[in-house]
Parts: sequence; C-alpha cells; structure tokens
Amino acid sequence: MPTRLSSAILLAVAAGLTFLAAPAQAIHECGAQHPGKGHGRAHGFDGCKGLREHDFFYGDPRADAPELAYRGPHAVGVRTLHVVNRDQTDILAWSEENPNPKYDRALTLEVWYPAHLRHRDREITTYRDVLGSGPGDPERPLRPFAFGGRAARDALPKLAEAPYPLVIVSHGFPGSRVLLTYLTENLASKGYVVAAIDHTDSTHADAAGFSSTLLNRTLDINFVLRTLARRSAGRHSFLSGVVDAERTAVIGYSMGGYGALNAGGAGYSATGVNFPWAVPGGHLARLQAGTPEYAAELDPRIRAIVALAPWGLFAPNFGFWDSEGMAGLTVPSLFIVGAQDQTSGFANVRWLFENAVNSDRYLLIYESAIHEIAVNPAPPLAERHYREYVHYQEPAWDNRRLNNVNQHFITAFLGLHLGGDFATYEPYLDLVPISNDSHRTDESDPTYWKGFTNWAAIGMELHHLLPQ
Repeated sequence: MPTRLSSAILLAVAAGLTFLAAPAQAIHECGAQHPGKGHGRAHGFDGCKGLREHDFFYGDPRADAPELAYRGPHAVGVRTLHVVNRDQTDILAWSEENPNPKYDRALTLEVWYPAHLRHRDREITTYRDVLGSGPGDPERPLRPFAFGGRAARDALPKLAEAPYPLVIVSHGFPGSRVLLTYLTENLASKGYVVAAIDHTDSTHADAAGFSSTLLNRTLDINFVLRTLARRSAGRHSFLSGVVDAERTAVIGYSMGGYGALNAGGAGYSATGVNFPWAVPGGHLARLQAGTPEYAAELDPRIRAIVALAPWGLFAPNFGFWDSEGMAGLTVPSLFIVGAQDQTSGFANVRWLFENAVNSDRYLLIYESAIHEIAVNPAPPLAERHYREYVHYQEPAWDNRRLNNVNQHFITAFLGLHLGGDFATYEPYLDLVPISNDSHRTDESDPTYWKGFTNWAAIGMELHHLLPQ
C-alpha cells in the first residue's frame, strides 16, 4: 500500500504538476555544534571545521527561491585587504582646543571576485565576527563566532572575462564587512568584484562615538573606490586588471544606506549638518548639498546605488535629508524597506524614494518586516543571547527568504543599471506593484511576478518612478 506521501506525489504527477528538487541541505550550520563531536569552545570545536559542500551556508536558495537568487556561472574567490586612508579628520578626538585632529584611518576590506580555481582550491571558507556593540558594554559583551561561506580563500582571479564591475558594500551601525555574505558571494558569482568595508568605529567589535559614523561613511566608500581602481590599474596587486571602476555601484544597509545615498549624489541637509549632537566643528559641511566641497567629493564612477533601510530621517525633523539634497541623486537607485521599520522609519524611507525625483528609482517593500531585512540569518550563538538575536532576525519573515528575494531583485537591478542588459533584466522589475494582486500560478498572465515560483509572490510591493 502506498504511503500518504507517495500517494500525494502520484496525484500531483497525474495532475501535471512538477516538483523542483531543492538543493541538498545542511546536516548542520557552521557555528553550531555537531552531535557527538565536542561541546563548544572548551573543546576547540565550533562546527566550522570539516565543512562540506552539502552543508548549509548563508545565501543558499530555499526551495521557493526566485529565479535570480541562484548563484551565477563563476566560482568565487575571497581575500581580506588592509588599507589606510592617510591624514583624515579624527572626529572622535575633536575638541575646542584641537578642532582639526588628524590620523591615518585604517580599514579592513573583504573582497569577493570571480575566481580561477586550482586543483587545491576549495570553494569553502570561514568568516569571523563578534556579537556585541563595541567594547565596554556589560549588557552586550563581545562574543566571537564563526560561520561558513561558499568562496575559495585567496584563489586567483578569473582574468579571462575581466575587468568586472565593482560593488562596494557598507554595513549598518554596528555591523561588519561579513554581515551580508549571502549577497556579496552571490554577486561575485555573477561577475562582480564586491568589496565590503569594516568601517572603523562602526563595527560590532569597535563601535564608538556616532559622529565617526556620520562623517566617515561617504569618505570611506570613495576612498575604497579610488584604492581598488588604483590597484586594478597597477601591476603588483592580485586585482591588477580585474576591476572596472568606471562601473561602480554602492550597496548600503541602514547607516550604510545613509552613506550610499550621499556617495551617490544626495547631499546632507543644513539641518543635519548643523545639528548639535551630530558632527562637531562643522566637519560634516563638506558633504552638504549644494556646496562646492560636496561637489568635489562626488565620484562620477558611481553609477547606481542600493539603499536597504537607509537611515537619516528628513528635514525639518532634525533629519539629514531634504528635497534639495534628494534632488541631487541622479543615478538609478533601489530602496528596500520593511513596512514596519521603526529604526529608519518606513515613512522616512518612502519619503526618500518619492523625493529622489531625478533618479530612475525602485522601492521594494516587505509587508510586516522591520529593520533587519538585509542581513545574514542569526548565527547559532545569537540564539542564546536575545539582544543579539534581534539584531539579525526578522520576527515575521524567515531571513533566508529575505536573503533570496534580495539576491533576486538586486541581481536584476544591477544587471539592468550597471550591466546595461535591459532585455534580460527589465522584465524582472516591470511588475504589477502589489505582489498579492498578481496571478499566483499562471506564468503567462501579465500580472505574474516574473521569476517567482508558484504561490510564492506574497507580501511584497515593488514600485517604480522615473526621473522627472
């Protein structure tokens, strides 16, 4: 007698339905203990040794992942770089007695790229981060953890199809360069060089005075762009000939979105620049809309931005954005936000989208989502520390699902506006605005959300406004 499951499969086949086999999924997640193999750090075992291809890695597709969430044709390499931006304003050392302090600002980058794998290369690596919000916080002490990734550490770049467009990724406050590895690896597999920044004074490990974050986001982004362009043009870097800096996009989450908007052309408002608790000594004025100093900071090689839950509010509510500043954003932009975001504020992000009047722009909304729409799933260690868990986990959405949808739409947006492939990618963005109004199963119906599996385009909106 057939089992209930086999009967269901027979009925489905008889009805003409097709099941798509999901990829082999994880016997464990890196960072969680393996049964019978030790008990955590005391035994030197965190689950991140002996990783295998069929283990779960952040960014792996769920069975209902949309079409463009799947990885591209390239193997992925990854390297860690340490760079120094010399003679910068040390805003955390500012005082009336020392109004222009200087220091050499050190940054750590994680760089992913299309790779040429040698026999010994294995497309598996381990990333390390900490839970917490900077040193000295007894309520959020620093707790190290590790997790796995699908990239070959220190592999050779694939030169046959180089150079590749550049994508710069800026994390939230606090955050880290490995907070969005589900996305950075995925984009590298599709032919991008992706550089994620550890913004000094803004990471989980070293978060410090907020004025450093407010001042340095754009400056860090532009410095990384110049640095990688120079290394690609030189002869003594692994990136030699690899980076097409003339086609650069910036992806920013939360405070990274604040920086991405400014780097893309949206100058800060006079209200934000002069707000007393912001950046002392008038140092943020160099990024204020309409000033010659800000015009000189802009890098025309930035051709598109993705702002995930960008922070900043809008003037006159002591915010950093006003209509004049948003009008300066002329590159294509994709805004992504949860409808219940109370950190950046859903209404604020929608206002940014509506007032970026000179940008070809999109707004992706996740119904019932809050602020954590952009990040990797919560690491296993965070499940034992609730304050850290909610730094990652959406309460109403599965983060793996959000990761897959973000991969899908960001791939389409960059393919269209950075890669210029309108024929391939425009249909994935030319959708009826409310996903719940789309046909759920008939892919020939003009309302069907292209690329989504049957019944899966639920709880989203995608709006599109052309430049005026």
